[in-house]
Amino acid sequence: MKTLCLALISVNLAGAAMADVIPKPATEFTREANRKVLAELPFDDTRDFVDASRGFIARPDFMQIKDDKGNVVWDMESYKRFISSNKSAPDTVNPSLWRNAQLNMEYGLYKVADHIYQIRGFDLSNATFIEGKTGWIVFDTLLSQETGKAALDFINKTLGERPVVAVVYSHPHADHYGGVRGMVSEADVLSGKVPIIAPEHFSEHAIKENVIAGNAMSRRAVYMYGAMLERGERGSINAGLGQTISSGQVSLLLPTHEIKQSIEEMEIDGVKMVFQLTPGTEAPAEMNTWFPQFKALWMAENVTNTMHNLLTLRGAEVRDPIKWSDGLNTTIETWGDQVQVRFQSHHWPSWGNANIVDGLKKQRDLYKYIHDQSVRMLNQGMTGEEISETIQLPPSLSHYWPNRGYYGTLRHNSRAVYQRYMGWYDGNPSSLNNEPPEMVAPKYVQFMGGEDAVLKKAAESYQKGDYRWVAEVLKHVVFANPKNQPAKELLADAYEQLGYQAESGPWRSIYLQGASELRKGLPTGSATKSSSPDTIREMTPDMLFDYLAVRLLPQKAEGRTLSLNVHFPDIGIHRGLNLENSVLNHSRKLNRKADADITLSKTTLNAILLREMTLEEAISQRKIRITGNQQALPQLMSMMDTFQFWFPIVTP
Repeated sequence: MKTLCLALISVNLAGAAMADVIPKPATEFTREANRKVLAELPFDDTRDFVDASRGFIARPDFMQIKDDKGNVVWDMESYKRFISSNKSAPDTVNPSLWRNAQLNMEYGLYKVADHIYQIRGFDLSNATFIEGKTGWIVFDTLLSQETGKAALDFINKTLGERPVVAVVYSHPHADHYGGVRGMVSEADVLSGKVPIIAPEHFSEHAIKENVIAGNAMSRRAVYMYGAMLERGERGSINAGLGQTISSGQVSLLLPTHEIKQSIEEMEIDGVKMVFQLTPGTEAPAEMNTWFPQFKALWMAENVTNTMHNLLTLRGAEVRDPIKWSDGLNTTIETWGDQVQVRFQSHHWPSWGNANIVDGLKKQRDLYKYIHDQSVRMLNQGMTGEEISETIQLPPSLSHYWPNRGYYGTLRHNSRAVYQRYMGWYDGNPSSLNNEPPEMVAPKYVQFMGGEDAVLKKAAESYQKGDYRWVAEVLKHVVFANPKNQPAKELLADAYEQLGYQAESGPWRSIYLQGASELRKGLPTGSATKSSSPDTIREMTPDMLFDYLAVRLLPQKAEGRTLSLNVHFPDIGIHRGLNLENSVLNHSRKLNRKADADITLSKTTLNAILLREMTLEEAISQRKIRITGNQQALPQLMSMMDTFQFWFPIVTP
């Protein structure tokens, strides 16, 4: 009998770096590409450095955060060893990305405006503290409860002890709510002492994002954030939005109040707040906040000091650039004539009305431009690949530092627009039913004269600095023969140089992680659940049944039918489950003639999901009662697939 558990796992990033991979130096072609960046962009514009350091109050003498077992979950010291504000970009780092990394090294406690403070550089995101009459109103709580606690402890130590009187989640990405238990207790939230405010549908999206495609997203996040890479000039520099992600315990306490009006006002502890809902922008549920007393505008993650993602490289639904642009336009029209300081959940603030409005307009127009020009070109018959190779920003947008592609990029965002409107098919008949890499690679290699011939030609292209072509050609050799180590080594070399040239932190990390896995094979770091215990406890039965449905193995379910009624008397939920046609459906309507009725509490279900007890133990202890076919539930669970976390990406 299989244990009922969620195979939602992600890498335990602490201490899992592949230290024995020896990166190579930059080639002359990479050095020349990076020199061109220095010549093309306005590096004499240093206003960001002034803004990033403005309002500095204090920082810890030693910046390393550990969990209760002594494991390091956040380590700025590893970056301080080689990134400094007075050091020029190494040959192995795009100078624009190096500039971003230098700015992100401005960490500690900062005063944004009267009564507004930020802790920056304690995680990928910022924690913002609004000083009320009696305590702190916290806007976003970082990713891990360890880093959240460290942020609260540091501001209290520096400015004096104050309780947290309210928490505001800007949107349902984990780096904005995961540290909540480090700042407030569940008892205080449940009693109403500490309200948690969030945009409408926050809970649904916060939980769902980690469930259905959580395994694949988490695996690809290893590539995107570079957290397994060695910190250094030939390794991890930063993730664009911040240095990287922390590796502590992600927690979740659900909101006690959801903002449902497009513009909604609230006052807590003497602080007036006006929330602007912006659904479907950077997140499915998101909101900005205006502080009329302070003339301050909190932009959540709708504005940062980088071009953001329309499609995140770890995988997600494509975001809507029109809604994003419209949301920013509404912000400008509503508060543009009053705002004196703009701050957000990543990076540093901006001050001065004219400067802020100009920045909001430039980011508004950035997303509108990417949308409009991508759609114009697709209507001319261009494919996503062709659009990404052709589209360029006008200098007024591209030379504005906060529009640079440190996180999202113009290339992959334009492809996202194509995907949003046109889907995966580019219209060419050869793409309609094309063969996957494992099938097509041997044929490519044979057509090109065999592995040795391809490798020889690829080496010649590498010597010419044509790294994109080397990557395109050698991936076929590697997929045709993953034991061809010279091909893997040269492909890794090409990825490495592409990483060194990348302006985007995630692009750099993806290339370098790919190179590492080609050279050393799949990582062997330990794996932990990316769905935290809090997330699992808050999953509804419907979410669970949706997840079970995507785990169903059709080979085992073929020709079989099964009907179950599942009862959760403690929460008053009853569902009918039906297996037929190799599909598992769930319904609010119970089956009249079920094979079995299953009764259990949500608490028991949580214990099984968290592996605190097995399905067998729950049945034997009568915490699960089965009426009818006693084997019905075990039979269903025997048909479930399991997801391996360390699936290959750069090899078949």
